[in-house]
Amino acid sequence: MTKPDTADNENTDAPPERLDFVRQIVADDCTSGKWDGRVVTRFPPEPNGYLHIGHAKSICLNFGIAAEFGGACHLRFDDTNPVAEEEEYVHSIQQDVRWLGWDWGEHLYFASDYFGQLYEWAVQLVEAGKAYVDDQSAEQVSANRGTLTSPGTDSPYRDRSVEENLDLLTRMKAGEFPDGSRVLRAKIDMASPNVLLRDPVMYRIMHTPHHRTGDAWCIYATYDWAHGQSDSIERVTNSICTLEFENHRPLYDWYLDALGVYHPQQTEFARLNLTYTIMSKRKLLRLVEERLVSGWDDPRLPTIQGLRRRGYTPVAIREFCKTVGVAKFNSTIDVALLEHCLRQDLNKHSPRRMAVLDPIKVVIDNYPEAQVEQLDAINNPEDPSAGTRQTPFSREFYIEREDFMEDPPRKFFRLTPGREVRLRYAYFITCTDVVKDADGNVVELHCTYDPATRGGDSPDGRKVKGTLHWVSAAEAIPAEVRLYDHLFTTEDPEDVAEGEDFTANLNPDSLVTLTGCMLEPSLAAAEPGSRYQFERKGYFCVDPDSAADKPIFNRTVTLKDTWAKLKKKGKTH
Repeated sequence: MTKPDTADNENTDAPPERLDFVRQIVADDCTSGKWDGRVVTRFPPEPNGYLHIGHAKSICLNFGIAAEFGGACHLRFDDTNPVAEEEEYVHSIQQDVRWLGWDWGEHLYFASDYFGQLYEWAVQLVEAGKAYVDDQSAEQVSANRGTLTSPGTDSPYRDRSVEENLDLLTRMKAGEFPDGSRVLRAKIDMASPNVLLRDPVMYRIMHTPHHRTGDAWCIYATYDWAHGQSDSIERVTNSICTLEFENHRPLYDWYLDALGVYHPQQTEFARLNLTYTIMSKRKLLRLVEERLVSGWDDPRLPTIQGLRRRGYTPVAIREFCKTVGVAKFNSTIDVALLEHCLRQDLNKHSPRRMAVLDPIKVVIDNYPEAQVEQLDAINNPEDPSAGTRQTPFSREFYIEREDFMEDPPRKFFRLTPGREVRLRYAYFITCTDVVKDADGNVVELHCTYDPATRGGDSPDGRKVKGTLHWVSAAEAIPAEVRLYDHLFTTEDPEDVAEGEDFTANLNPDSLVTLTGCMLEPSLAAAEPGSRYQFERKGYFCVDPDSAADKPIFNRTVTLKDTWAKLKKKGKTH
C-alpha cells in the first residue's frame, strides 16, 4: 500500500488518537487477530461515470485505513453492466485515485475477471436447489415481489427441477434466448421483511459486448450477486460500504454462507452530502448529456475532474474528508467547509499576483513618460522562502473600476477625486481629474504621485486607508477570466415545486466570463493547472484550454471564508 506522496502533502497517515468507529473495528480486529493480522480494504467503483467528491471520501477512508494499519487497498471495478460502462470511465477513475495521492500497487482488479467463477457458483446454487430460472418478465418479477407491508408471490417457475434449471441456465449462457426473456434468481424467501431477500435476480440476459470480455458473455451478473463474491475472491477483510448497502448485507451474507466461501466483514458508513450539490451519478450524467454543463470536467460539478480543473488540490480534498470524519448517520455538510479546507491549503502555497478584472486606466501626470520601474513584490507572505518578484510600474496602469467612485458613500476608502490612496508595492497617488465619454461613463482617471512613497510607505508617517492593486498598462497581459459560483441556487437542489425537478434550481449566474482582464506580466508563462491568489480578488487556476495568445483563468474560490466566520461564532454544528 502506497501512501500519498504529493509534494504538498502535509497530512500524516498515523491513526488519530481517537479512532472513528470504522477504524476502531479494524483496530480491534488487529488486536484480536481475527484476520491473522491482515488488513485488506477495497474501493469498488462501477465504471459508469466519473468520480465525485463523495467518492473521494470513500477513497480516503479505504486507502487511508490500509495505509494506517499496514495493509493493502484494492482498486476493483465492479463492471457487471456492459450497457452503462465504458473504458473511458476506467481510465478516468484510475487517474482520479492517483491524483488524490493514492496508489493500489499490484492490486488492480475487475469483477469481469471473476465471471467464470461467478457462473460456477451460480451452477452450485442451482444444483443445491437454491437458485432457479424464471421466465417472468421484469415487470412481472417486480410486481410479484410485494411491498414493505405485504409478502411477495412465488414465481410459477420457482419449483422447477434442478435438471431443468441447469439446462435452461446452460442455454441462457449459450445465447439461445433473447434479452429479458429469462433470469436466474436465488431461492430465498418471498415473505422476507427484507424485500432484497425475496428471490433476487442473479443473472440477466443481455446480448451486449463488454468493454473487457467482448462477446464472450451474453448473461451478466447483477451487482448484488457479483459484489460480495468479488470481495470473497480477493480475501478482503473489511468491506466498507455506504449506508444504502446496509439492507443488502443480509443478501451478501446469504450468498457467501450458501456457497460456504470466505466471508469478509461489511461495515456501513454515512455517504457524503453537500449543500448546493447534486451527488447522483445519474443526474450528473443528465447535466452532461443535456449540455447544461460543458462536460464531466466542468468546474461547477463536484466531479474530481471538475474540482481539479477549477483549481482544487488533493491536500484540500483529503483534509476535508478527514475533517468531515466517518459517521453512522446521514447528514448534509455545508459546502463552505470544503471551501475553507481549500483556502487553508491555497493560502499556504499559492503565489500572489496582481490582476485587474474590470480595468479602468489611470494616468499619473507628474510621472516621467518614458520611465518604467521594476518594483519588488512579495510572492507569498505565508511562505518567506517564496521570496519576491519584480513587477513593472509606469505612468499608465489599470485599477479595478469598483475601486473608484466619483461620489462615494461613507466608509468608502478607495480612490475618489482629491483623495490619496496607496498602490500596492508602489506609491501614494491622488486623483485630480476624471475623463468621461459622451454618455457620462468614466473612461480614464488622472492622478499625481508622491515620489517619496516608493514601496508604498510615507517617510513623513502620513497614513492612508485605501490600498489598491494595479497592473502596468504597457506590460499588461490580456486574459479571459471565468468566475464560477454554485451550480444551484438552493442548499437542497432537490427541493422543488410539484412538477419540477432539480434542474429548476440551476443557477443562471454560476458562470460569468470576463474578457479584457489585465494581468501582471509574470503570469504570461503560467502553466495550465498552476494556482495563484489574485490579490484582493480570490484564488485562480490556469485552465487546460489556456494558450500563450489567450490565457484563461478559472476562479477557484473567493477570499471570503464563510466557514471560518461561522466557526468563530460557534455556528458550524
